[in-house]
Amino acid sequence: MGAGHSHGPAISARDTPETRRSKERAIGIAALLTGAFMFAELAGGLVSGSLALLADAGHMLTDFASLLLAWFAFRLARRPSDWRRTYGFDRFSVLAAFVNGLALFAIAIWICFEAWQRLSQPSEVLGGLMLWVALAGLVVNILSFRVLSRVDSDNLNVRAAALHVLGDLLGSVAALVASLVIIFTGWTPIDPILSVLVALLILRSAWAVIRESGHILLEAAPADFDTRAVAFDLKTLPGVAAADHIHAWSITQERPMATLEIELAPGADGEAVRRAVKERLEQTFGMTHSTVEVREPRAVDHDHDHDHDHDHDHDHDHDHDHDHDHDHDHDHDERAPGQA
Repeated sequence: MGAGHSHGPAISARDTPETRRSKERAIGIAALLTGAFMFAELAGGLVSGSLALLADAGHMLTDFASLLLAWFAFRLARRPSDWRRTYGFDRFSVLAAFVNGLALFAIAIWICFEAWQRLSQPSEVLGGLMLWVALAGLVVNILSFRVLSRVDSDNLNVRAAALHVLGDLLGSVAALVASLVIIFTGWTPIDPILSVLVALLILRSAWAVIRESGHILLEAAPADFDTRAVAFDLKTLPGVAAADHIHAWSITQERPMATLEIELAPGADGEAVRRAVKERLEQTFGMTHSTVEVREPRAVDHDHDHDHDHDHDHDHDHDHDHDHDHDHDHDHDERAPGQA
């Protein structure tokens, strides 16, 4: 027994069309702000000779591309599921988050390499120009980050986009601090040193995004869904004799799914038990989409037991008759010769 259902987009309470549109709009605004200022920062970095500004401009270039990818993922997820893509296009946003995490790693490695080059061969940095460009970049990044922080941060695609903008914001802060140090002390190594610090902060956040998006792409169970605890809990429901073959995965963080089999207790109503199991999965474990297969109780093979008992009795009688004949022959042999 089972229940028919569709694998099309299942909208949870926190993943409505309105919230999706707000996320898409927020990422679109952040992309426009980032792309518009990127060219100004690139020009400022080239003129001033600041690695911090150039690093942040390079970061903003990849961020602009990453934000566009994240925005496109939300646009693509609007398309309904079809006969070939029965889950729709929601998973593309997770793939975009994974790619963005890898891009953050590449950016951080490039910044560290450039910083080493600058420390080995120091160059002149125009602190005044660097200061004004860094201030403008800080304002733009604060606006972008504020827009993204207003939407649901549980979405991996939004989190990856916010991390990109946060990396830009930290880069602007580093450039601002470095410019002040250079203006008042003339010590230019502060520029690459602070750039490396920002890169390390980016790496830590990028690893979290890669780990979580990779977890989903590998079809692993949601982080708060322990199949052992689920099996134990479901056995406490009336009419459930066993719960096994439990598999759980996520299309996105907002769309967890599970399949499992339930063995009925003798006399239980299969449809009632199936509904109770689905309700328990949703209320206790947050599993809004589940496929529950119900199987009948295991029958006891009474005929086999009867045949076994019959064979045992037959063997016992046969052994008893055999022992009786053996004792009779033994008594006959012990008679004295000549006795009849």
